Amino acid sequence: MTNIELSWSQAAVVAGGLIIASAGLRLARRSRLTAVAVFLQESALVVALFALWQFAGSFTVMGPGGALARGRRIWHLERTLHLPSETALQHLFLPHPPLVQAFNLYYDVLHFPVLIGCLLWLFIWHRDLYIRRRTTLAVFTGACLLVQLVPVAPPRMLPRTGMVDTAVLYHQSVYQSTAGFDPDQLSAMPSVHVGWAILVAIMIISGARSRWRWLAVAYPVGTTLAVVVTANHYWMDAIVAALILALVLALQAGLARIWPAIGRTRLTSQSGRPRVPANVFHSLLLSYRPTWDHRGTNDPIRAGGTNGRSGAIPQRDRAPARCDRTA
Repeated sequence: MTNIELSWSQAAVVAGGLIIASAGLRLARRSRLTAVAVFLQESALVVALFALWQFAGSFTVMGPGGALARGRRIWHLERTLHLPSETALQHLFLPHPPLVQAFNLYYDVLHFPVLIGCLLWLFIWHRDLYIRRRTTLAVFTGACLLVQLVPVAPPRMLPRTGMVDTAVLYHQSVYQSTAGFDPDQLSAMPSVHVGWAILVAIMIISGARSRWRWLAVAYPVGTTLAVVVTANHYWMDAIVAALILALVLALQAGLARIWPAIGRTRLTSQSGRPRVPANVFHSLLLSYRPTWDHRGTNDPIRAGGTNGRSGAIPQRDRAPARCDRTA
């Protein structure tokens, strides 16, 4: 099967091109072009994260020699914890080739387009929510990449487990046509696919208002099923990804509550004047408000013009109304 995803070098080139195009549009100093530049800038960030994720699959701080041993330890840990058998689950689907091939396609091509589409939807319709979830995506992906620097073999590479490499079986593998080792395949722990799927569900549930939004929960459930049936991940890979995402969300929520107080008490000089404005740290660590939003989220909209100098128009500058006879 042909790999339709970009390699890390191709994605890096695309991200660089988007940054250059964004900078060029900003130099035009036109409002519409500036809006397009912001969109290209955000797209460059997401593509750069994808490039970093692809690069981490081929770069490890340890040799691949212990990858199989680490995979076996995860497998035995699951049996100790009495988690369901991945082999038993896979064997339920193996007699149905169309379902297995659908899971292979699901695993190979669906995760990143769905994530991009969801981010695009938030960027257009829910920009404040987009800012927060974009930060969540960046921190979560970075944390997972740090864990993936330690190579772990997926269950399809482990002997004596009874699991089948379904992608090789149906000639849908994006790695190679025969089973074996490839550096890009030794990043089983944790499952970034599952973490992204959970984050997509959170985006949809928190952004949409329809009662059908809760159907988004089916996406991470289906993703977990796909990564296990195709023997690309263990149950523990999905569990660890969910725990990392929960930790990132909890950290964001905690900083959002305590940081304003810290900014008022610790970032002030002896004279009482702030050394560095607290909103600078807030923008760097929490939400980052882009250039297209010049007003705070909770700032009231003042009556009158929006010339940036004052609120209401002075009485002497007002044109007389037609119904005012004294004028």
